[in-house]
Amino acid sequence: MRLHRRAFLATAGTAALAGCPGPGTDGSADQEPGNASESGERPASTPGETAGDADLDPGATPGIGTRPQIERLRESRFAPALTTEPRYLPVDRQRLADSTASGGVERDGIPPIDRPFFVEPDRATDLLDDGDVVFGLVRERGPRAYPRRILVYHEVCNDVTDGRVVSVTYCPLTGTALAFEGGGTTFGVSGRLLNSNLVMYDRASETWWPQILATSIPGRWNRSPETVSLQQVPLVWTTWKRWRTLHPDTDVLWRETSYVRPYRRDRDPYGSYNPKSGYYTRDSVGFPPMFESDRYHPKRVVVGARTTDGAVAFLKDALRENGALDGTVGGEPVGAVYDARLDTVYVYHNPETRRIGVDGDRATLDGEVHDPDALPLDRIVAFDAMWFAWYAFYPDTNVYE
Repeated sequence: MRLHRRAFLATAGTAALAGCPGPGTDGSADQEPGNASESGERPASTPGETAGDADLDPGATPGIGTRPQIERLRESRFAPALTTEPRYLPVDRQRLADSTASGGVERDGIPPIDRPFFVEPDRATDLLDDGDVVFGLVRERGPRAYPRRILVYHEVCNDVTDGRVVSVTYCPLTGTALAFEGGGTTFGVSGRLLNSNLVMYDRASETWWPQILATSIPGRWNRSPETVSLQQVPLVWTTWKRWRTLHPDTDVLWRETSYVRPYRRDRDPYGSYNPKSGYYTRDSVGFPPMFESDRYHPKRVVVGARTTDGAVAFLKDALRENGALDGTVGGEPVGAVYDARLDTVYVYHNPETRRIGVDGDRATLDGEVHDPDALPLDRIVAFDAMWFAWYAFYPDTNVYE
């Protein structure tokens, strides 16, 4: 049975606060993008921002479409930051587009944070407990922590650090947190889901980007985008205590977001991680996935990585136990290593199949000791995901445990 995101929010008594449609609506309200609720303040205009959906010609094909056009887009100051090669896609993009579903909200009905405000860690004590989840980002000017209890109400935070836009994104339904270089634009919430996963759109070309794929698909506002992938930035899913211990100089995203939301310790619109309650641990998923597997519990956490040639997943609890695992992606050897300091995992290309291990909180490569995030190998950006979601996007994935 399909369960809209507004149902989760309404269950927690926060439907109006979360900018979701009220009872009896279908998520297609003619509300202006970004104006999510009467209690919320509209974010500042951004390059490429357009009028509401009602002003779009449903038969038009705006935006990018040909190789010369995408090359111009890469060079444009309003373009999103793109990789030189698209990531692996096991499913045709049009089929992916046809499989998207309404998440129960209109465009930016879950409003992104466009004016983030940060505080020093000592000021965050009344917002965060030691065990609370934060998403950690390290940039040249220092580390930043984005609390899950804030991102759960927004899903996208468009930040500027080191003089560049970086968009931190979180999808509660798939348990995935990813960050992207924004280039000359920012991202919003399209209101669509694919395999329960957030579908973003960029405000320059209005292309749809499923968060996990980080690759363009056709959408209502841009029906023929070139096949390109976003430039991903490493983001760590960890706890506040772990992050603060390793990065005592971190800045913390604060609850002054221009929106009124219940950013409280005891409130999560999707429930809790208690095994007996809440979406995060139940067997059921919000929306029917394209592909299903009963190999593991649907919400079991895997660490996934993808290249241009394939996808690979490692069971996170197996890496906690073993420290390191070998695998292959697209026929090429890779290695995963666990970082006990942050309870996270890093994945590396390992073409010579060198011996990766752990020694306490340190990693080893052929016996030489290194920090787990600094092995002298090419690193692949990897991230935590619920098993059902990873498999739904990559049914031919290799899995190692």
